[in-house]
Amino acid sequence: MDPDAEIDPDGPVTPYRQLAEILRARIDRGDWKPDRPIASETQLVQEYGLARTTVRRAIKVLVDDGVVYVVPARGTYVAAKK
Repeated sequence: MDPDAEIDPDGPVTPYRQLAEILRARIDRGDWKPDRPIASETQLVQEYGLARTTVRRAIKVLVDDGVVYVVPARGTYVAAKK
């Protein structure tokens, strides 16, 4: 997915899946480096106009896929590539 894409709320793919793919593309493009934080939940809510729960679901997809990891009280960080 294009890292600069916008969320299509009426599209066939759920918004949280769309956001997960956008964030994955941004990581692949090098917007965020390994072991460095991605944008905060608040920043992603504002940037993409989504609910916080939607942003959290997208991040969970990336955590489950091993793309990012969460450090409590610090944020979400890009996982080192294997």
